[in-house]
Amino acid sequence: MSRFAPARVDTPLWPAGHLPLEAEMAGMPEGGGPQVRHVFFYRLKAFLIIALLCLLPLPALAVNPDEVLSDPVLEHRARELSAQLRCMVCQNQSIDDSNAELARDLRLLVRERISGGDSDDAVIDYVVSRYGEFVLLKPRLSAKTYLLWGFPIALLAGGLVVVMLYGRKRNRIEPGKLTADEQARLNDLLGP
Repeated sequence: MSRFAPARVDTPLWPAGHLPLEAEMAGMPEGGGPQVRHVFFYRLKAFLIIALLCLLPLPALAVNPDEVLSDPVLEHRARELSAQLRCMVCQNQSIDDSNAELARDLRLLVRERISGGDSDDAVIDYVVSRYGEFVLLKPRLSAKTYLLWGFPIALLAGGLVVVMLYGRKRNRIEPGKLTADEQARLNDLLGP
């Protein structure tokens, strides 16, 4: 028999004792009864759990075992620094999360500098001197980045000014000229 031959008709498609829902409902009252509802909700819950587990993002374990430092304190420092540095290939991932070759080289460079006795600031300054400020996931506040940090605040302030000016113009009612009938009625009410 070929491995592509159809299955025999009398071969069950499910294990014994695990019948499909339609077979379980045969002979039950309308609505299926409590047992069938229990089985249905159990299967629904299992399906939803499996679906949610498939949708959960798994952490990227980009750091290879051969990159890990033997000293756990130094390794912790290296991981913290790697989380602050941008992968120049992936652009919105840290080098700790990226599998790119450049990210691997940067992780090794960070670990080499830390093992050499550099402080965290010295390692960051060295990487920035080689790759520029763009390598930092959170840019520093400096003369070059004032516009970057100040633009959202200036944009919000400008928007508030425009809304206030527009609101003033809308609420102001320009007095119109009275018609002859309205002027006569006003004169009657005010008297001589």
